[in-house]
Amino acid sequence: MGSAAELAAAALMMLGFPCLMVAALVPSVPAFAAAAAVTYLADHYLHRKGSYLINRLSKVRAGLSIRFLIRQLLLVLLLARLALSDDLVFYGAIACFIAFYGLQAPHGALVTLIRNRRRMPVATRNIDLASRIRIPDAPPRVLLDRSAEKMLHLDLAAVVGVLVSATIDAPVPGFVGIGVTVLLGCLYVLALMPYVRGRKIPPNAEKVLAALDGWLRDHRPETVLYFSGSKDSAYQVNMWLETMEQLDSKPLVILRERAILERMAPTTVPVVCVPGGVHLMNMDLSTVRVALYAANVGKNIHLLRVPTMKHVFIGHGDSDKLASVNPFSKVYDEVWTAGRAGRDRYAIADVGVRDDDIVEVGRPQLAPIRTWQGVPEGRIPTILYAPTWEGWDDNPGNTSILLAGENIVRGLIKADPPVRVLYKPHPFTGTRSSAAKAAHTRITALVEKAAAARGTDGRFTADASAQAAAKAELARIEARLAELSGGGGEKGDEAEATRDGLADTARHEEVARLRSEWNDAYWRSFGTFEHRVITDAEPRLYDCFNVSDAMVSDISSVVSDFIASGKPYAVTDSAELGVEEFKRQNTAVRAAVVLGNGAAELGELLAAVRDPASDPLAEDREELKRYLLGPDEPTSIDQFNTAVADLAAKAETRNRGQEARAAAGGAVEEVEPEDAEQAAR
Repeated sequence: MGSAAELAAAALMMLGFPCLMVAALVPSVPAFAAAAAVTYLADHYLHRKGSYLINRLSKVRAGLSIRFLIRQLLLVLLLARLALSDDLVFYGAIACFIAFYGLQAPHGALVTLIRNRRRMPVATRNIDLASRIRIPDAPPRVLLDRSAEKMLHLDLAAVVGVLVSATIDAPVPGFVGIGVTVLLGCLYVLALMPYVRGRKIPPNAEKVLAALDGWLRDHRPETVLYFSGSKDSAYQVNMWLETMEQLDSKPLVILRERAILERMAPTTVPVVCVPGGVHLMNMDLSTVRVALYAANVGKNIHLLRVPTMKHVFIGHGDSDKLASVNPFSKVYDEVWTAGRAGRDRYAIADVGVRDDDIVEVGRPQLAPIRTWQGVPEGRIPTILYAPTWEGWDDNPGNTSILLAGENIVRGLIKADPPVRVLYKPHPFTGTRSSAAKAAHTRITALVEKAAAARGTDGRFTADASAQAAAKAELARIEARLAELSGGGGEKGDEAEATRDGLADTARHEEVARLRSEWNDAYWRSFGTFEHRVITDAEPRLYDCFNVSDAMVSDISSVVSDFIASGKPYAVTDSAELGVEEFKRQNTAVRAAVVLGNGAAELGELLAAVRDPASDPLAEDREELKRYLLGPDEPTSIDQFNTAVADLAAKAETRNRGQEARAAAGGAVEEVEPEDAEQAAR
C-alpha cells in the first residue's frame, strides 16, 4: 500500500477535498487557499513517488482528472457564495476551465500518438539498425514525462489568480491567471504537434523488421538464448549473459518482454526484444542452429516451432525442486544439466525426458566461486543465511523463513564463540505471502539490532580510517559507474535506446573492473564482525559466498551452487520430513547439516567451520560436488561450448537431410488422394 509518507499524503489529499467544499460554502478564501495548497502538494508528491496509491484512487472514481475538476468546480462555488456570480471574473473562470478541459483531448491524443508511433515493433541492444533505418531523436522528456499531471497543473495559474481577485475584489489578477493557464495549455499542445509528423516519426514496423532481418543475414547468429518472463525474473537471463559472451559460436539473446530488457544486465551480446509472437515467427533465424531456453514458459512455443535449430533447456538453476524436473522439458531436443545428479533426477521423476537427451555441461556461472581455505586468521567466521522465497503454494518445505528463519538468526547472533551473520534473502521473498514478508521484516530487524549492539561491544573493534577510505572509494566507483551508465543524463525512449544501444567494449570492460573493485571496497567499508542485511542486487550472491565460511539455506539452486565452494553448509527441513527422508528426497542435502525448525543443530555447522580438520562431512561434500556439478576438468565453459558445437552439428546434419529429401521429392509425381488411401491399406 506504499510507505507511511505516501499513506499520509493520500490521506491529506482526500481529506483536503471535503475541506475545500466547507471553505467554499462558508465561504472563506484563506481556508480554501490552504486546503487547495494541501491537495496540490499531496497530489504532486504522490506522482513524484510513482505511488501505487495513485492507481488505486482511479479505481474508486477519484482519478487525476476528476480531482482537478472537483477543485475547479468548488472554486466556482466559492465565487458564487462570495456573491461574485455577476462579475466578469466568475464567467472568465468558467470559460477558462471549459477551454482548459477542451485542450485535454488534443493533448492526450498527441501524447498517446507520439508514444505509439515511437514504440518499435522490436527493441534492440548491440545491434546496428541506425545504419539501415532512420530513427529520430525522442521528444524532450519534459513534454512526455508525467504529461497528464503537468498539463492539469497548468490550472494553478488560473486558480491562484481567481483567489487573489476574490480576496482584493479586483478582476485583473484573475484574468491574468486565466490568460496564463490558457496560453500555457495551448503552447503545450503546439509543442507536441511536430512529433507526430514528418521526419520526427520512426519508420513503420515493416521497415524496422526488414532492417532487423538484414542485420540477421549479415551477422548470421548461430546460438540463441531465448527468454520470457515477468519483470522480477530478469535475473534468470542475466545469469547466462557472461556464458553467452564466452561462446565460440555467434550469440544472440531474444527477449519477449520489454520489462526484461529494461532490467537486463550490461552485455556485449546482441539483444533483440520481440514482444509480438507474429513478428518473432517471421524473423529470419535461418542461420541459428542452437536455441537455449532458461525457463519453461508458454511463449517458448513461438521459437520451438522452428525445425531448423535444435532446442535445449538449460534452466536457471540446478536443484531438487520440482521445477527442475518439469514435464514440459520433454519438448526440447536436449536438456543440459550441471552433473550426474540432474540426469538421475529426471530418471527418478520419469516425466518423459529420455536419458539419451540429457547432456552434462557443468555450471559455467560458478567459475567466480572460490574454494574454501578455512577461516582467515584474525577474523571471526562469517555465516551466510540465504533462504529461498515462499514459492507459489503454501508448502511448508518451500522456505525456512516462515517457521525457522528467526530461530536460525537468533542462534547465529547468540553463538559463542561469536560469528558474523550475512542475511541475503531471495529477491521474490514476500511477493506472494504476507506472512513471509512479515517474517522477513522481523529477521531484518533482528540482524540490524544485533549489528547495532555489536557496534558498542568493546570486544569488536575496527579500523575507522580504513573504513572511511573504503567508503570514499565506494563513492568514487559509484560515481564513475553512474557516469558510464549515463545515470546523470536524460534517458531516451525505446526507439532512441535501440538506435544508440551499441556496446562500447572498452566501457564494458571498465564497468566489469569497477564492479570488482566496488565489491572489494564494499566488504572493507564495514567491520569483518558486523552483521549485515543484503537485499540489493549488489553485492551478488556469489560475492557473499566468497566472503562466507558457511551457509544456511533451503532446497534451491543456491545450495547446489554453494557446494562448488567446498564450504560447510546447512539446509532446513522446514516440512519436518526427518533427516533420513529429507536426504533421500533431496540430493543436495546429502553432505549438509540438516536443521529442524528450532535450528538446534546449528552447533554442528559452527563446529565444522571452527575446526575443518575434524569436519565429518568434508569428504562427502567433495564427492557430492562432483556428482552435482561435474568434474573440474575440462572447465565448465569448455564443456558448454563442446555441447553447443555438437548439437549445432546435429542440426546441420538434419537440415542437409531435409534439403536432400526435398530435392529428391521434387522428381516424384504427386500422389492422388485415392491412391494414397489405397497404399495405406
